[in-house]
Amino acid sequence: MGRFSKMHGLGNDFVVIDARESAIDMTEARARAIADRHAGIGCDQLILIGSADDADVSMQIFNADGSEVEACGNATRCVPLFVGRDVLIRTKAGLLDAKAVDGGASVDMGAPRFDWDAIPLAYPMDTLTMGASWEDLPAPAAVNVGNPHVIFFVDDLDAVDFDRLGPLIEHDPLFPARVNVNFAQVTGENQIRLVVWERGAGLTRACGTGACATAVAAIRRKLMTGPVTVSLPGGDLVIDWAPGGSIQMTGPATHVFYGEADWSRF
Repeated sequence: MGRFSKMHGLGNDFVVIDARESAIDMTEARARAIADRHAGIGCDQLILIGSADDADVSMQIFNADGSEVEACGNATRCVPLFVGRDVLIRTKAGLLDAKAVDGGASVDMGAPRFDWDAIPLAYPMDTLTMGASWEDLPAPAAVNVGNPHVIFFVDDLDAVDFDRLGPLIEHDPLFPARVNVNFAQVTGENQIRLVVWERGAGLTRACGTGACATAVAAIRRKLMTGPVTVSLPGGDLVIDWAPGGSIQMTGPATHVFYGEADWSRF
């Protein structure tokens, strides 16, 4: 039997497994089975906490469809709570410094990248105002914050058909690694309302990297200055960034319960 913790950041929920002392052979099929909300434990992402030579811990992230991804902001905020102290975390996106704050954590998410081949896109293009769009959506911006994001600033968020447009854009050939799709509406001074279609997971109550990418895009377009409050269906995140610097994300993290499971059954 193996122990796990069920955790969430603003409703973006995780099964978190400590693999520091007992390694787990995590395959795409096993991760998908564990994440299944009817026949498994159920989660948006499966998180493996392991050892690292150059950090306090490592973090592997698997989406609900079993695909492994580079970064997850909401999960990163859960790691100090899971470990019980401030931590430096090794991820596929690089080293992330996470510190506990009242009710959650503050994470240095590193510097965003804007080059077309860093997103990545299939061919060269301006990533601040892309020369591509879908149906009546405005020209988006693209940002890599450890994983790829495309951001649409719309006038009326409630008029967007997320369930149809999200997967259409996620799987567009323009994005060879697929993409997280962010639909944003500026609602006030330094305030954004955001809905995210997450690569490999679909609509989610919150996406930390999506909030980071959207705030960065808004600041680059001079729509606002940081810090930016990003309101997602699950709650608010505060994102601070200045051009040339790294992104600071602050928000809640919650432990729900501990459990045990026989991983060989998945």
